[in-house]
Amino acid sequence: MLSSPGIGSGLDVTGIVSQLMALERRPLTSLDTKEAKQQTQLTAFGSLKGALSSFQSSLSALANPEKYTAKTATLADTTLANVSATSTTATGSYSMEIQTLAQSHKLKSANFATTGTTIGSGTITIQFGTYSGGAFTLNPDKAAQSISISPDNSSLAGIRDTINLANAGVTASIVNDGTGNRLVIASTDTGLSNALKITTNDTDTNNTDNVGLSQLNYDASTGGTTNLTETVAASNATLVIDGILINKASNKITDAIEGVTLDLLKTNTGTTTTLNLSRDTASAQSAVSSFVKAFNDLNKTIVDLSKYDATTKRASILTGDSTVRSIQTQLRNTISDPLTTAGGGLSILTEVGVSFQANGTLKFDSTALSQVLNDPTKDISTLFASVGKTSDSLVSFISAKPDTNNGKHSLDISQIATQGTAAGSAPAALTINTGVNDTLNFTINGVSASVTLATGTYTATSLAAEIQSRINGAPEISAAGITVALSESAGKLTITSDQFGAASTVSITGGNGKQDLFGTPVETSGVDVAGAINGVTATGSGQILTGAADSSGLTLKISGGNTGARGTVDFAHGFAAKLGKLVDDMLKSNLIDNRIDGINSSIKDIESQREALNQRLEGVEKRIRAQFSALDATIVSMTQTSNFLQQQLSRLPGASS
Repeated sequence: MLSSPGIGSGLDVTGIVSQLMALERRPLTSLDTKEAKQQTQLTAFGSLKGALSSFQSSLSALANPEKYTAKTATLADTTLANVSATSTTATGSYSMEIQTLAQSHKLKSANFATTGTTIGSGTITIQFGTYSGGAFTLNPDKAAQSISISPDNSSLAGIRDTINLANAGVTASIVNDGTGNRLVIASTDTGLSNALKITTNDTDTNNTDNVGLSQLNYDASTGGTTNLTETVAASNATLVIDGILINKASNKITDAIEGVTLDLLKTNTGTTTTLNLSRDTASAQSAVSSFVKAFNDLNKTIVDLSKYDATTKRASILTGDSTVRSIQTQLRNTISDPLTTAGGGLSILTEVGVSFQANGTLKFDSTALSQVLNDPTKDISTLFASVGKTSDSLVSFISAKPDTNNGKHSLDISQIATQGTAAGSAPAALTINTGVNDTLNFTINGVSASVTLATGTYTATSLAAEIQSRINGAPEISAAGITVALSESAGKLTITSDQFGAASTVSITGGNGKQDLFGTPVETSGVDVAGAINGVTATGSGQILTGAADSSGLTLKISGGNTGARGTVDFAHGFAAKLGKLVDDMLKSNLIDNRIDGINSSIKDIESQREALNQRLEGVEKRIRAQFSALDATIVSMTQTSNFLQQQLSRLPGASS
């Protein structure tokens, strides 16, 4: 019996229509199921793309050659120094005795009543060099620094603050010794060649008395004015390594043993300690282990998305997908494919203990890697990184691009890079007089500046040091990161830019000292290196040469030597570089994106089908309801007719019987 009778007819029209429409809506359920599967596939490809990106990121770190050639430095007595080594360090052991530590030159002033006591104003000039035999020899590598002391900052504290703000290679402090306040000036850098010479241009016009700013003068050379007192003499660090006496200006020594940095902490005079330099096998083991883990993480993602479980007979969302199979195959083939011309004596990963297992993952045998690391004829860096091995010691491999071809690249040099110079045409005048021949105007590498030289009588060597110090200290030059070197030959001075190539220029443009110091200078611009790699003209910039054609992206540094044939460069992309390029191509190409685009298109098509079906179902429901409404009306009419006939028949004679 119908539970919800309609009006008049007693039919459950709503229920009947609902059941009929449920049958009509079955195609919608099918579309929903199809869309859910497409969305799951879309998520799966997104996960695959993310896993490839993560793998690519891990490969970037693994492509660093130094990870596989690192060296470790250990000192038996760790309290003496901190030690470290680079990949260029040769293994071995050394005996070491630290006799003295380097010291900074420190000077103190006389006592002053308060920190606010007025000292004087004017200009303080600080120079760095070496005192020996009553003479002061300028350090040509340290620029002279001039500090202006204004009347507003002429107090003891004001001078201290002004010196510190100038960043002039010295620090200033005030020490109260119980009887008064002393200004202490210390060289920032240690070493004999960084002793201080301080001269002043005092506003009281007397630059040598002990009044005003000239109270801060310090020149310990013969005839110099020393109004400051030395508290700590400048000194070098001295140490003996394997019986060789080493003398250095700094306690941080980077050039005693190639690739080794010694940061001296204290002395052990009269005794020795042992410095051991060995291959850092832990670093290489960690690098290779990280590579194996990175691949296995990616492989797990691929397997989880595409595996088929024979036990449950259930497939994964991407089981059998051609794109996933292609990615997996390409990765495995690249790992299995031997390298060519790597130059390090290794060509395949199994040689360092990395091999495929039956389940498609990689396993790592650390013992096999250790054997390779202990073999001096093997260079594991060439197995993973992009490395070029040059046959000429003055040719260095700098870098390559992902599309640089593997192989042996021949090198021919037609022009060696040079530096810009300005050479004096006559011996320089050795006496500098104020306002007569003490200024120079110049342009170095396109940057112009001018300097004023200190008056006095020089040797050709000391004059070269003075000019070099002044030029390198010019604000415009130092701000541009430019330095020059001054040399002399038979009294003639030459200025040389530190830069190589066509942009390297030195021009002496004027100043009252130009004629006396350089005469008519011969100015020569630098030239870029030029040559060919594999017979194809390469691009030179300074000392850097970059290949073209099949050597495209191969970048070399030519540090000198002769023109002509310069040997070869054995270059190969290691496995990290090869896999990195492969993954990059996968991510940038349409391999995965085409599938994602196709799935998105299918989802949009499903949405269009659903919209069209919903519109059709609306019409179907209206039609069914209209039909049942008509049926309901018909039944009502027939019921009324039946009731009328029953009433009429009941009135006929004999109807009761």
